[in-house]
Amino acid sequence: MTRSLKKGPYVDEKLLKKISGKKPSTTGLIKTWARASQIAPEMVGFTFGVYNGKEHLEVLVEEDMVGHRLGEFSPTKKFVRHGGKMQKDLEQKKKEAEITAAKAAKAPAADAKKK
Repeated sequence: MTRSLKKGPYVDEKLLKKISGKKPSTTGLIKTWARASQIAPEMVGFTFGVYNGKEHLEVLVEEDMVGHRLGEFSPTKKFVRHGGKMQKDLEQKKKEAEITAAKAAKAPAADAKKK
């Protein structure tokens, strides 16, 4: 659910203090744990280090991010590809096909040099 319009957007006070009076070009990475904080127009151009539970991921705030939450741009789960034995077989066949294609491409070039 969205936040009530009567209450207004939630922006972390400490985060606003850290960027107040500073220029985005001179300020480095601003570390924060406030994933629930909404991105305000004043934050555009700043680089935030948003904590994902393990490390701070860099998020460069752009104009089209205004209104979203900081946590949306710092995923907490790492995607591990699907598959198993079947997937490995498919990848191996693909790699072999690439190698044979590369060898076939080299062969005409070698023949041209001999002539």
